Amino acid sequence: MATKAPAKTAVAIPQLSWDKVRPARVVLVSGPEDFLADRAIRMLRDTLKAEDPSLEVNDIDAGSYGPGELVTLASPSLFAEPRMIRAFTVEKCTDAFIAETLAYLAAPADDTYLVLRHGGGVRGKKLLDAVRGGLGGGIEIVCADLKKDSEKLDFATKEFSSRGRRITSGALRALTSAFADDLAELAAACQQLLSDATEEITEATVEKYYSGRVETNAFRVADIAISGRHGEALILLRHALASGADPVPIVAAFASKLRTMAKLAGARGTSGQLAQQFGLAPWQVDRARRDLQGWDDAGLGRSIELLAETDAAVKGAERDPVYALERMIGVVSARGQQPR
Repeated sequence: MATKAPAKTAVAIPQLSWDKVRPARVVLVSGPEDFLADRAIRMLRDTLKAEDPSLEVNDIDAGSYGPGELVTLASPSLFAEPRMIRAFTVEKCTDAFIAETLAYLAAPADDTYLVLRHGGGVRGKKLLDAVRGGLGGGIEIVCADLKKDSEKLDFATKEFSSRGRRITSGALRALTSAFADDLAELAAACQQLLSDATEEITEATVEKYYSGRVETNAFRVADIAISGRHGEALILLRHALASGADPVPIVAAFASKLRTMAKLAGARGTSGQLAQQFGLAPWQVDRARRDLQGWDDAGLGRSIELLAETDAAVKGAERDPVYALERMIGVVSARGQQPR
């Protein structure tokens, strides 16, 4: 007889995105994206500090928690200052932390804000279920990984729009492509442009500040190869490798581009309709459609097959990963028509 999967705990508290964080007696900050979690917690602290500069901030390491720590920090002080208690590494918490936090949630202290940072995993599930079930009257700030290009583009867009700054779509694409592998680096790049660039931020601005990063970016190599410029793609590849680029992300960039092209090959509809259907941004649909010019299904299929072989090659299946990359670029530049 098949066993029943355990029922999921009903969520009885508001679940908000990182940028919608607000004060609550208990704030569960969940999810694997540490950068967004850190920013949300910092925003909450700044909000509470603005409301009352006497805010007392204390930290707890839930992974090495000793009995009595939470009760001590949450006890009323002589001057009754508001308190913010930040509990980190709840995903590694001790049994004492679970037991004492559950007891605390039954009657949270006045003027105290308990922040629980849980990065993922099953440890502490009983505590998370209790918070999500409404014990303590809290909220949850969900900090999931931004995996899709469209999510990273939205993030960068908000970085500029929240400061009332204009940035062209081309500059946004160049910036998010250059820092696609690290959200913290992308945010830092946005902040530098916001601080230093005085006019509208264009592709030229991004090139000025991050020319080395953009020019040798894996997506730039893929774009040039897909457009059929074999020699230029090889030169850029060799420059990227000489600058310390890893072959694996380069193959990943080709995979991202070619798979998006494969999704849209033969698809009909407006950019907005297809973007919604495939989980893309409209500009990605437009770009993929342009990239598909000159390609046929057979060539696209051959290129994707070779892509899988190249991925294995750069991860150890072949002795010469550079040769494997150059071979892939040759086939892709010929739009899959070059004999293998």
